[in-house]
Amino acid sequence: MKIENNKMVSLIYELRESDSEGRIIEALDENRPLSFIFGSGRLLPVFESNISLLNKGDLFRFTLNSEMAYGEKREEMIINVPVAVFETDGKINEDICRVGNEVPMINEITDTYVKMDFNHPMADIDLFFSGKIIDVRDASVEEIAGINQSCSSCGSNSEKGCSGSCG
Repeated sequence: MKIENNKMVSLIYELRESDSEGRIIEALDENRPLSFIFGSGRLLPVFESNISLLNKGDLFRFTLNSEMAYGEKREEMIINVPVAVFETDGKINEDICRVGNEVPMINEITDTYVKMDFNHPMADIDLFFSGKIIDVRDASVEEIAGINQSCSSCGSNSEKGCSGSCG
């Protein structure tokens, strides 16, 4: 079956930085495929256009330069936030505010400010995808109706939306 709007697509892929030899950013396999309704606006449009003519079983390989993916880093998205914002009882809460924290927006901590970057974590990165379409089928009425309630990252379909701990 061919990929087209309102088809449920399941695919596996390896996402690398820049090209086929770049650092692996993410890898999905048959045990954890990406499943989504094609044309629902949940994925980058240019990603969907690169797989739009494929069928179940087809392989794909393509690069999205940073402009096509998450854009270039914008300096105006990097701001200094007063360190007091992160203080509890006059001390920095290091559980939240530390360089390298899982919140990728903290870039630097000084005595007076915390430098935060509100760009997308993959801004300024060219993305190389290689993978395989493992299934294409008609999406059910329920799946289509649930599009606006699901998480675009993990597909969670709870009434609360994405809990932020997808997986």
